[in-house]
Amino acid sequence: MSAVTDTVRVAPAANPVSQSIRDSMVVAKRNLIRMSRIPEMIIYGLIQPIMFVVLFTYVFGGSMQIGSSTSAVDYKNFLMAGIFAQTVTFATASSGAGIADDMHKGLIDRFRSLPMARGAVLTGRTLADSVQTALTLVVLAVVALLVGWRVGSDGSTNAGKVLGAFGLLLLLGYAFTWIGALIGMSVRTPEAATSSGLIWLFPVTFISNAFVDTSHMTPWLRHIAEWNPFSATVQACRVLFANPGQSPSDAWPMQHPVWASLIYSVLILVVFRTLAVRKYRSATA
Repeated sequence: MSAVTDTVRVAPAANPVSQSIRDSMVVAKRNLIRMSRIPEMIIYGLIQPIMFVVLFTYVFGGSMQIGSSTSAVDYKNFLMAGIFAQTVTFATASSGAGIADDMHKGLIDRFRSLPMARGAVLTGRTLADSVQTALTLVVLAVVALLVGWRVGSDGSTNAGKVLGAFGLLLLLGYAFTWIGALIGMSVRTPEAATSSGLIWLFPVTFISNAFVDTSHMTPWLRHIAEWNPFSATVQACRVLFANPGQSPSDAWPMQHPVWASLIYSVLILVVFRTLAVRKYRSATA
């Protein structure tokens, strides 16, 4: 008996954290491969932000007042941080639709039958969506440079600050994909996920400092816009890009936009990841 006992070795329990990371990477790889096989997903995802850049730059440039300036060049530089932030947040709708589609086709149930970490399915999906968002930002930045966008030329910015700005954008986008994940788990069809994912995004992105100087808004609307988490990231990017910003404000997020952006994004990420994973467990139980 002792010889048999010595021969048999019980496999050590896998570290839950390492297993979750490994499973998340597997699911992320699956989604990235799927995206590469359907290139129109990426192409159509690029068309909308490029249209926004061109339309806002040439239609509204010169007619918008930024501080005391109505210069088309100033508005072009003011605008781009808002377009970048809008692009990363609008990816929320496609993220929710993708998860809803997986639910509708029964793929989530097949994942559930495998010995994998429960939160890995959603984490992998959101990571893959973030990679696509990063690629979109790269293309969008090139288009912005082509239409005349420039980071500050007064020496108040550098490559590290510019990369930091894009890092804040990706963090905000990743946090918002968890809102999309929760929506995708809560509706029955991908169409419903797309519609419900866009409805709330429009007021979030337009009641902000993304496209206009909030000093021209009515006081109560300006207060909402300046405390909008989206506005904090936009303002942080303008500071790091050394682009023209909105008029001075007493609101804390506008005075400390980088810290406000980090705090808002991490808070959104923690809250909605917790809610989405909890919904995933109950929805697939």
